[in-house]
Amino acid sequence: MTRIKTVGEAMVDLLEANGVEVVFGIPGVHTVELYRGLAGSKIRHITPRHEQGAGFMADGYARVTGKPGVALVITGPGLTNTITAMAQARQDSVPMLVISGVNRRNSLGHGRGLLHELPDQAAMMKSFALYSHTLVEPADLPSVIARAFSIMGSARPGPVHIEIPTDVMPLPAGDVPLKPTRPARPSADRGTLEAVASLCDRAKRIVLMCGGGAASADPSVTALAERLDAPVVLTTNARGMLANHPLRVPASPSLKATRALIADADLVIGLGTEMGQTDYDMYVDGAFPALPSFVRVDIDALQLSREPHAELPVLSTVEAAVDGLLPLVAARSSGGAERARLTRDAAWEEQTPKIRTEIGVIGMIYKALPDAIVVGDSTQAVYAGNLYLDVDRPQTWFNAATGFGALGYGPPAAIGAAIGAPGRPVVCLTGDGGFQFSLAEVGSAVDAGAKVIFLVWNNDGYQEIENYMVESGIEPEGVKPSAPDFLDIARAYGVPGTRLADVADLGAALKAAGARNGPSLIEIHQTRTRGATA
Repeated sequence: MTRIKTVGEAMVDLLEANGVEVVFGIPGVHTVELYRGLAGSKIRHITPRHEQGAGFMADGYARVTGKPGVALVITGPGLTNTITAMAQARQDSVPMLVISGVNRRNSLGHGRGLLHELPDQAAMMKSFALYSHTLVEPADLPSVIARAFSIMGSARPGPVHIEIPTDVMPLPAGDVPLKPTRPARPSADRGTLEAVASLCDRAKRIVLMCGGGAASADPSVTALAERLDAPVVLTTNARGMLANHPLRVPASPSLKATRALIADADLVIGLGTEMGQTDYDMYVDGAFPALPSFVRVDIDALQLSREPHAELPVLSTVEAAVDGLLPLVAARSSGGAERARLTRDAAWEEQTPKIRTEIGVIGMIYKALPDAIVVGDSTQAVYAGNLYLDVDRPQTWFNAATGFGALGYGPPAAIGAAIGAPGRPVVCLTGDGGFQFSLAEVGSAVDAGAKVIFLVWNNDGYQEIENYMVESGIEPEGVKPSAPDFLDIARAYGVPGTRLADVADLGAALKAAGARNGPSLIEIHQTRTRGATA
């Protein structure tokens, strides 16, 4: 007689059926039943040192694989620890599935002081997750899992949450069909695309603005840019599109030069970009130009309803919209390559010597390790790269300095990225302050055999905040947290480490680290490493 699987076991089967290969989590008494079927599955389990790390690992994994990252966490503190990572995923449109426990069904809402109890865990999650569901009936498990994957794959991605009461986890699941979910994605209709084509035919100076939602459509966007002879402004999450192409503008739309290019356009087409402050108004000066003729393509209807309002909103994936538009527009020549070149040159001239030096250090990473993925935390060198950075392929430069801006993101996200792209070196560019938010995840990298190079940009504290306080006429306070000897920390975990005396030695250090199978650590000190600052 065939034993009927429990809800926990069936959940693992459903994850596997939906292409999940890795989960990140820390088991506890409230989730052990969810682990019952895990060891016998093909799914790999990665154990972080903190549930926030599980969420950030899932984020990094999702960004490099294009598949949802999955975190498995306990009721109460495990879930609240994950919230920061979920919020970062919400802001940066990263598909993330968080499965948690919750106390037994007859206790919910009663405040009986149970272990890990929250007043209303579900209400808390529904305030920011794209979808949150409490699984009360075992028979609902297949449809709930299907809905979660459908939401992550059919519109603007983000975090979804499923909580399973502890008394439901061991119940028989019944008959569970193991069918993968097939999300339906929006596609622009021909009439809308013909209206876009009409605007393009009348325009003489078109500019494209690409966000992270356009990165997977790089070949199609490149073809459209060439057809329209249009410069392409690349936000942080779109860097690497149009690699080495004369129409690329890998400069922040917060810069004066980039804004001048956009202001001069008689038609701007936004492709998969949130138009968020951290890309378009980094200095909060409100000086981003008005867009009197603006076409906006986005997968999310709600996003299309937000400012800046488009003359013509297009609900579609970027790839479907661009592929449908290409045969409808005529090729033209409008000096696009020259406009892009002048903008690149002017944007570079805007950068201070210090920022140029920091961008140069990032360039050394890609030169030494051309196949590298660079995952950044919120640190000065990352801010510099977000202002201006030319990289050779999409989705090889991403960080937490956009959107939610969570410190401590870099190390665990880099581990997730390394697990998602095991054949490539992953460099975590982190500051000494942010690194200490998730320093213990070095141990997780060791356990997972993750090929991560922790490149620590040490400026003895929160230098960016200290500078801001000084510029604002505020006596700096709270910006000098002491740091450990990072080489000693690395040594304690059995990780090779080196502190550079000269930035010129970075290339050799990176190549040596890239030749290793596990993690490594390299420290650059802003004042003690020669060449680290102008």
